[in-house]
Amino acid sequence: MTTPRFCERRYLALWLPRFPIELWERQDPSLRSRPFALTARLDGGIRLAAVNGMAAERGIAPGFSLTDARAIEPGIVIRDADPARDARALAALADWCTRFTPVVAIADADTLMLDITGCAHLWGGERGLLRDLLERLAGFGHDGRASIAPTPGAAWALARFDGRNGRIVAAGHPASLEQALAPLPVQALRLDPATASALDRVGLRRIGDLARLPAVPLARRFGEMVVHRLRQARGEAPEPLTPYRPVPPHRVRAVFAEPLWRPEDVADATRRLLDRLCEDLRQRREGARRVTLDLIHVDGRADRLEIGTAAPSRRPDALMRLLAPRLGGADPGNGIEVMVLAAPVAEPLATAQAGLLSAADGTATEPEKLTDLVDRLDNRIGRVVRPEPTTSRIPERAVVLRPPFARTVGAAPSCWPLIVPRPHRLMIRPERIETVAEVPDGPPVMFLWRGTAYRVRVADGPERLSPEWWDAADDGRAPRDYYRIEDVAGRRFWVFRHGLFETGSRVPDWYLHGFFA
Repeated sequence: MTTPRFCERRYLALWLPRFPIELWERQDPSLRSRPFALTARLDGGIRLAAVNGMAAERGIAPGFSLTDARAIEPGIVIRDADPARDARALAALADWCTRFTPVVAIADADTLMLDITGCAHLWGGERGLLRDLLERLAGFGHDGRASIAPTPGAAWALARFDGRNGRIVAAGHPASLEQALAPLPVQALRLDPATASALDRVGLRRIGDLARLPAVPLARRFGEMVVHRLRQARGEAPEPLTPYRPVPPHRVRAVFAEPLWRPEDVADATRRLLDRLCEDLRQRREGARRVTLDLIHVDGRADRLEIGTAAPSRRPDALMRLLAPRLGGADPGNGIEVMVLAAPVAEPLATAQAGLLSAADGTATEPEKLTDLVDRLDNRIGRVVRPEPTTSRIPERAVVLRPPFARTVGAAPSCWPLIVPRPHRLMIRPERIETVAEVPDGPPVMFLWRGTAYRVRVADGPERLSPEWWDAADDGRAPRDYYRIEDVAGRRFWVFRHGLFETGSRVPDWYLHGFFA
């Protein structure tokens, strides 16, 4: 094969071979001293999905049937595997790993991949980063196997199959990568079992055996994937990582020599991070629309606080006022060792021209005060929107809810038409009612809504409203005949008949759509 093109990037693969078992053992420490296994329904029966160390010592392995496992060890403790719970825990661990690098990918159900290019110097080199990662994982109760290599495929293969935990392939030496990969089994190339078995039958059991063969005959006999995986592991084919969380364009972080546990210290650190973030936004002439604050704890827990803004902002005081309520509800626990502040969503924000009579002390202008009010309401009590009229004649589609400061797209009416009275309260969705009428196409004299009967005293109408001609999804574009009716108790309603009476067609339905004062 061709001489490998060495990739200068650095990747760390973290394999957690006993991750589901360890989650249960952390929840119930007594399971560590007893044979324990997780079961799942596989191949039409109940089989073991994972086992702990004591069960493995007794000869029990994943894939055993539950009957065989109990025959070997009658006292084995059984729990049902929960892949969804395991996935949530792995995602939480991926969040914690952002203390080392912002690029963390979930490669498998038990493997994380970290792009540590340019990050290792913060730990005194790659060996120091690897040592810190594995020691902290051991403190959390996880048995991690990790390796560092210039390609994701090589790092993955070494973490799982090298046998030596903490293997590092030196940067800048392609021969070192070839030498590290050569003795590994072909399964380390992430091949499917059928292909790996076919290679084994012809004596191709190691990656080094494949590297000595011409690519074209190898691909013709065993498939293109064999050659492609080999080229990825050697750095000859690209293998981009997909981060578990997209890397934000604006990101600042702080690592503390001593963990923070007092709320006032956390708030003070947040203010300093906001100053740095807003300065970065100012240099790029942008403003944040969404801000996230990750609090990474010493016990492996990672909390995320998030705020949004109605308009682009890069004022630290305004953003701090939005973050302060969430910081007050955050629990520092045993201490926070890393804080990461980011602006995942940012928009252009030009520098505003100051007026002649503008305040010299930097206080907020009137537009900024309005924006601050909307942001506080939006982050504290819920979504703040602005109703905007549209050209639709269907009442529930005549208004759309838009962000408060969003620009109107296209032409829209300047005001709602007030040709005829409209109800003061419009229901979100019309509700079906049962009616009785003197004549089929006349107004109702009585209707039943939510189990209560209403006798009509007077009715006015109809007002016919038809949907837009291009909207074929609206029940065949059936028109609506609206009536304003008043019952004997003086309550006034807005009801409509959906469709027309036609020979051979079904009887039109009636709906209640609004209420008059």
